[in-house]
Amino acid sequence: MKKIIILGTIIMMLFVTGCGKKDADDIIKDLDKKIGSATTYQLEGALQITNNDDTYNYDVVVSFEEPSKYRVSLTNTSNDHEQIILKNEEGVYVVTPSLNKSFKFQSDWPNNNSQVYLLESLLKDIQNDKEKVFEETKDGYVITTKVTYPNNTNLIKQKITLDKDLDFKTVEVLDSNDIPQMIMQFSNIDLKANFDDNFFDLDSIIEQIDIEDQNDGSNNEESNDTTEESNVIDDIIYPLYIPTGTSLVDKEKVAKTDGERIILTFDGEKPFLLVEETVSIEDEFSVIPTYGEPFLLADTVGALSSNSITWVSNGIEYYIVSDAMSQIELIEIANSISAIPTMK
Repeated sequence: MKKIIILGTIIMMLFVTGCGKKDADDIIKDLDKKIGSATTYQLEGALQITNNDDTYNYDVVVSFEEPSKYRVSLTNTSNDHEQIILKNEEGVYVVTPSLNKSFKFQSDWPNNNSQVYLLESLLKDIQNDKEKVFEETKDGYVITTKVTYPNNTNLIKQKITLDKDLDFKTVEVLDSNDIPQMIMQFSNIDLKANFDDNFFDLDSIIEQIDIEDQNDGSNNEESNDTTEESNVIDDIIYPLYIPTGTSLVDKEKVAKTDGERIILTFDGEKPFLLVEETVSIEDEFSVIPTYGEPFLLADTVGALSSNSITWVSNGIEYYIVSDAMSQIELIEIANSISAIPTMK
């Protein structure tokens, strides 16, 4: 009888101990429950992007309301240039206050690839990877998963760090050499955020921009002076990367009503056209229908289609088009251009 009692006690201790220990599947289920039960959230953090030898830093604020409303503010810390990616029932927009413009897309964003600053995208990557690596640390957990960046095949995987409460702390997106190309650090996550009824409306954002402009008249004057100076392209910027068997064959400068346009023609095995022109700031906020998908380059958010990419950087609008190159090659040329202004 005594042996039976001792054996029963041991079994109960093993049972209790086993119940107290959670494995990787349990942790991921808890994470799914935590994120999945949130009907809204707002997070803040810092995003670092590496492009060749240059580093770009963004302050990031993400707001979400189910089922699919997003408002993502990306502010380049080097020049305080803000862009807002907005998704609501009417479409996807990239709002650029400095130009008084919004570019409207008919897009599947953010579902078309991994998103380093969206919680449900990170959770989806974790759940979809059958070969993910789970590690428990003294401070929390590290989950390494594959990523889906169809336009940047050099990005292979991501290391997601969570604390003991299953709050996201950092995400590192790594290349094939295990070198971080994007690092997202989360400073605050509110899974019970409250938003005004019109928070995700484009008109509400435009009104907010107008109010900020009115309250900052001196800065507007400085901005107008800068725009006046940018009506002339002082230096033609050539891409650092040009496909093998391709070279510059023609260069043309065209005067616009409010500035200049440079047209560079490259011919050979991978012909393409590169257009650089001074940007124009609209007197009244305008919405411009745009073909393609929002795409985060090193220092700005641009538009990427099957055969073209366009973006604005340092007062210049760039446009690359080619029927002979893949999107990856277009992006490689664009990245080689976007690295140049920081070197001046």
